[in-house]
Amino acid sequence: MPSAPPPDWVLTRRRAIGDRIRAARLDANLTQERLAELSGMDRQTINRIEQGHASPLLDNLIRIADALGTPLADLVR
Repeated sequence: MPSAPPPDWVLTRRRAIGDRIRAARLDANLTQERLAELSGMDRQTINRIEQGHASPLLDNLIRIADALGTPLADLVR
């Protein structure tokens, strides 16, 4: 049985986190492909996280923050 979709406020926060990741990536002058390489992930996953379509694992958020040289708290505040 599939779980219920998350409430709208969760989706809004997820999109905001994706926006912060995208902004940090652009500030670092990185493409999605390069961020994916640096974080050990694939570009499609980075894209889904930035768009708010995927709910990233904490481990992946840590890897993204490390690849961006950004504190994790700055991405999820």
